Amino acid sequence: MKILIIGSKGFIGSHCVSYFSKKHEVVTCDVVVDYTATNYFLIDATNASFEGVFRSQLFDVCINCSGAANVQDSIKNPQRDFLLNTHNVFKQLDAIRQYNPDCKYINLSSAAVYGNPQYLPIDEKHPLKPISPYGYHKKMAEEICSEFYDSYGVATTSLRIFSAYGPGLKKQLFWDLYKKQALGKEVILYGTGNESRDFIYILDLVNAIDLVIKKSTFTGTCINVANGVEHTIGAVTKLYFSLINTSISYDFGGEERKGDPINWVADVSLLKSFGYQPATTLEEGFTKFIAWRKELK
Repeated sequence: MKILIIGSKGFIGSHCVSYFSKKHEVVTCDVVVDYTATNYFLIDATNASFEGVFRSQLFDVCINCSGAANVQDSIKNPQRDFLLNTHNVFKQLDAIRQYNPDCKYINLSSAAVYGNPQYLPIDEKHPLKPISPYGYHKKMAEEICSEFYDSYGVATTSLRIFSAYGPGLKKQLFWDLYKKQALGKEVILYGTGNESRDFIYILDLVNAIDLVIKKSTFTGTCINVANGVEHTIGAVTKLYFSLINTSISYDFGGEERKGDPINWVADVSLLKSFGYQPATTLEEGFTKFIAWRKELK
C-alpha cells in the first residue's frame, strides 16, 4: 500500500510517518524545507497546490495531517485558519478527483465541531455547534469531504479527534504546564479545574487511523477518535505534577478562554467496532511525554 501523508512534519503527521513506514510505502508532504528526505513533496505555505503531487504518482491512501490547530489563533487570524483547515482540504480533494480518484482520503477533523455539548458522551450524531472559527472551519472541511464523496465518489472519512497528546506536542495543556513549571514560580492556569477532556495518546491515535484505513466505509463518514474517558483538568494537572516530583504550587484563576468548551467526553462505539482498544494509560502517556521533554534540555 502506498500512503501519502500531508503535514508530515507536524505532531500527528510525524508519528504517522514513523508508524506507517514500518508497514507500507510512505510518501511525505509539508511546507518545511528538507534537504535530505527522499520521496518528499515541498508545498508552498502561502499558496499550496497539490495537483503536482497527485499527478506525479498514484496513492492508495492520503492522510491529511496538515492545517492549523490552535483555537485562540483562529480567533485572531480567521482567514489564515480558513485557508489552512478548509481551503486546502478542497484543493487536496479536487486534485484527487482529477488525478487519483481511487485514493482514500482521511481528513483529520476535531471535536471542536461539537462546541459545548448538549449531552455526554458525545456521539457522531450530536448536533454540530462550533464556538470558534477553528471549529467552524473544521466543520466546513467535513462538509467538503461529504461533497466530494456525494458528487464525485471520492472515498472520504473525517476523524473527530478529541485531546491528543504525547512526545512532540509543543502546545496545549501539558506543554503549557512544562513551560510554566520551568519558570519555578506558582503556576496559574485557565478555568476552574473542573473542565474536562477526553485524552488519547498519540500512538493510540495512530493505531486508530490504521484501523480506520482497514475498516471505515469511506462514504463521507465522521468518526470520533478518543478513549471515551472523561478526565477533569484539575485531576490531570495533579497527576502530571506528581510524576515530575515537584513541589511547585499551582492554582486555577477561573478565567475562561473564548472558544474553549467546558466538558468533553466521546462516545467511541463506532471506533471500538473497528477493534480499537487503548494501549496507553494516562499515567504511562504522561511518563513518556515527560521523558521526551527532558531530552529537550
